[in-house]
Amino acid sequence: MVTDSLRALLPDLAPWRASRDFRRLWFSGLISNFGSFLTFVALPVQLKELTGSAAAVGAIGAVELVPLVVFGLYGGALADALDKRTLIVWTEVGQGLLSAALLVNALLPEPAVWPLYLVAGLSAVLYSVQRPALDSLWPRIVAHEHLPAATALNSLRWTVGGVAGPAVAGIVVAYAGLGWAYAADAFTFAVSVALTVGIAASPAVHEAAKPSWQAITEGARYAWGRKELLGTYAVDLAAMFLAMPLAVLPFLADELDAEWSLGLMYASVPAGAMLVSLTSGWTSRVHRHGRAVVLSAALWGVAIAGAGLVGNVWLVLLCLTLAGGCDMVSGIFRGAMWNQTIPDELRGRLAGIELLSYSVGPTVGQVRSGGFAAWLGVRTSVWSGGALCAGAVGLLALCLPALMRYDVRTDEHAARERERRTTQTPAPVTGGQVY
Repeated sequence: MVTDSLRALLPDLAPWRASRDFRRLWFSGLISNFGSFLTFVALPVQLKELTGSAAAVGAIGAVELVPLVVFGLYGGALADALDKRTLIVWTEVGQGLLSAALLVNALLPEPAVWPLYLVAGLSAVLYSVQRPALDSLWPRIVAHEHLPAATALNSLRWTVGGVAGPAVAGIVVAYAGLGWAYAADAFTFAVSVALTVGIAASPAVHEAAKPSWQAITEGARYAWGRKELLGTYAVDLAAMFLAMPLAVLPFLADELDAEWSLGLMYASVPAGAMLVSLTSGWTSRVHRHGRAVVLSAALWGVAIAGAGLVGNVWLVLLCLTLAGGCDMVSGIFRGAMWNQTIPDELRGRLAGIELLSYSVGPTVGQVRSGGFAAWLGVRTSVWSGGALCAGAVGLLALCLPALMRYDVRTDEHAARERERRTTQTPAPVTGGQVY
């Protein structure tokens, strides 16, 4: 029999029970996310086979960076001005067509290199347009008090794909071929679209601003005026830029004479995140979200520093797993702050800014970790990045006291959103999708 204490640790399934739209979107995202990880592994493998150049593989990140910045901000404006379900469906269709294009190219007698870069750039565009729509849709289909639990469940969906996707991709690419990986990805997008079209429409509010530079600027001004929100962006950027070690893991495995451990190293961070997601019931009882964000981000840095300092591969894997868990805790409480306090008419644009904080940081962080590794050595790159992260997060906490004071029970913005949600007429629970 499951004890009460164990039940308290298990994920809170209230959003699942209460919202059919959430359930559909959750399974849609789980399926397409799994398929995307197949391509995440297959595309650089194919590029390596075609070019034999590590620089050519690394250039994928450079191709994706500009679309993330430009279209992340514009995608947020679109999410506020258009029907969110429509944006999600059509960007999902576009991602499926891109996977099909990779499949066609892989089946050619002599596959070309340029389509791989083109697809990577276009995929970043579609992701940047879709993600703000998704992030701003959750507060509409989930009760206000269930938003922290919904954030944890969405994180669980991502981590399951992050652990299982690369593992399956390695087997598929090695034994079945690249074409099968791309075909499976395209199929998962088809299933995801079928689930997504069943959710209820989510049109723009009547006060919504049309997509424009002025609308984007309005969102940026709002974020700047909310120092606690600004703190969440800054903390996440610092953590990802300074302490993201993925680019140097192959070299770290070599230095430890444990080449066999590379796959485990890549899986350790999402595995730690998944463990936190599976035991996230406690997060609904935490109210000082800002302090939780700061503490977990600092511990992420400490754990990464540990991975660079220890000389035993199993301790490295343990440190990476702990780091992944800390990053997930930070993500859960950042998401709760965003979802429970941002006005509906601004959620898309603020989600675009959030996209920059959690996407650009890791992308640029790979450049930092690689550069430090070439300059100071691999292990120094890892531990120094973690130490710099912990120090930077501590400094940000001192500079942004509003982040440390934030309490969802007393915050004026959270109170305003609670009141708005309780006074408006509940929408009928019809179709639903969770990404």
